Amino acid sequence: MRLARLLVLLALALAVSACGGGDDESAGDQGTAGDAASEVGCSTADPPEPKPDGGRTAPSAPLDAETTYRLRFETNCGPFTVTLDQTSAPRTAASLVELARSGFYDDTQFHRVVPGFVIQGGDPTGTGAGGPGYSTVDPPPPSTTYTRGVVAMAKAGQEAPGTSGSQFFVVTGGDIGLPPEYAVVGTVTDGLANVLEIDGLGVGDGPPSIPVVVEKVTVEEN
Repeated sequence: MRLARLLVLLALALAVSACGGGDDESAGDQGTAGDAASEVGCSTADPPEPKPDGGRTAPSAPLDAETTYRLRFETNCGPFTVTLDQTSAPRTAASLVELARSGFYDDTQFHRVVPGFVIQGGDPTGTGAGGPGYSTVDPPPPSTTYTRGVVAMAKAGQEAPGTSGSQFFVVTGGDIGLPPEYAVVGTVTDGLANVLEIDGLGVGDGPPSIPVVVEKVTVEEN
């Protein structure tokens, strides 16, 4: 039983790697999109057009250490807000703020939803293989756990712990048991119910049953 659990966790860990986009079967039955949307309180939306991959430069300046930064995600399943953690991931937080301010995340989608595990977005191409064209590194401490509402960064399996591009995941399970390899960039501090509605659209390990579009991300600070 212990071996079986480890194998399950390993398989799920692949769901937060920054690669792979799912096939036609995992995209769900688009013919029932309206019904699925009404069941979880989401409005119907067309999948956004792919945006260019790469071409960005990592920010050179850190964020103001005395300021609290929040990212507000507007989606067709409602908004949610992520409060960034500069202590845990200062380079990644600065990167996300710069990307959000430039409109990088606007009109993108959650390309992967694994029910009770994570929802994953931040890929401009919508395939699961795209990013900003650079990476930052903020290795998480060994004590890091990934619990519901934690926002961390996806990476490819061969990349060093804490490597981040633009793809992020929001944990929807209680404690999903991932190893401390993914930079923790923040926590959902408002709108977690909407995150869980997105989680409810999962149909396995792949795209949700209807498109979940990030319409706009704005930076709030105080």
